Amino acid sequence: MILYVLRRLATSLVLMVLVSMITFFLLSTSFDDIVRNLLGGTTTSASIQAKKAELGMDRPVIVQYVDWLFHALRGEFGTSYTTSEPVGSAVWNHFTVTLSIVVVALALSVAVSVVLGVLAASRGGVVDRVAQGASLFGYLVPNLLIVIGLVVVFAVKLDWLPATGYTPLGENPGRWLATIIIPVIGLTVAGTANLAAQIRGTMIGELRKDYVRTLRTRGISTRSIVLRHALRNAAGPALTVLSFEFIAMLGGALIIENVFALPGIGSYSFNAALQGDVPVIMGLSLFGVLFVVGINLVVDVLNGWLNPKARLQ
Repeated sequence: MILYVLRRLATSLVLMVLVSMITFFLLSTSFDDIVRNLLGGTTTSASIQAKKAELGMDRPVIVQYVDWLFHALRGEFGTSYTTSEPVGSAVWNHFTVTLSIVVVALALSVAVSVVLGVLAASRGGVVDRVAQGASLFGYLVPNLLIVIGLVVVFAVKLDWLPATGYTPLGENPGRWLATIIIPVIGLTVAGTANLAAQIRGTMIGELRKDYVRTLRTRGISTRSIVLRHALRNAAGPALTVLSFEFIAMLGGALIIENVFALPGIGSYSFNAALQGDVPVIMGLSLFGVLFVVGINLVVDVLNGWLNPKARLQ
């Protein structure tokens, strides 16, 4: 397992270099437009060249990239063109806002999906139909439509929750919870749909296997069989889906953050892209690659812990 983790880390480093290189070279084709946007108003060829020299954009692109990469490997991601903030700390500060929403939504999705999936597989009948109906609702109804409906009801008509804005957890926990409830519900509905269906399908397959029949003949209770044996064996495929849902929730949060004016990574990325803030865009692309690779690595390690066969492979 240690060798596997080391190989994945080496692969991650290569992937990080490739993605950052492609991103940088694509951005380099728009350096003139980026400088015009930074200068604003009337620009001349001389002013553009002077600004490019100030930002180091007048050097060969490969030299600029290698210089950025060496600094990035030391944890130095440059300074934002528009806000003059250090990119590393700014990305992390905005990401914690997004993460506070996504982690709560993911925890709720896991809890609801396990209950729905296990009950649907073990009970069948009406319970199974209700669970499938709930999953179908999550598939068919866009989460953006759900959150807009919740805003209209709970923020506009009832005035129970704020329609926009964000309060940090450390500043006021109650206010923080109020500001994230509606976004969390929107993400949870979508995440539960996929995960509950996966758990239900995998659990049904596990409950039909020979080892379950053997355990029943030995007098093991149904509850013990379902929770201690079948659910553990079904957890591997569900973890893989969970990792995809986590990443999908991050993508959904990017849209929801703009709707609710939340200072998360989504709104930060959107503004950086509009303004052509090269250091921020590069920092975000690098951070995104590392985060996705890290999530997949954690899931693989957990799968190895849950499934000895996967661990041997």
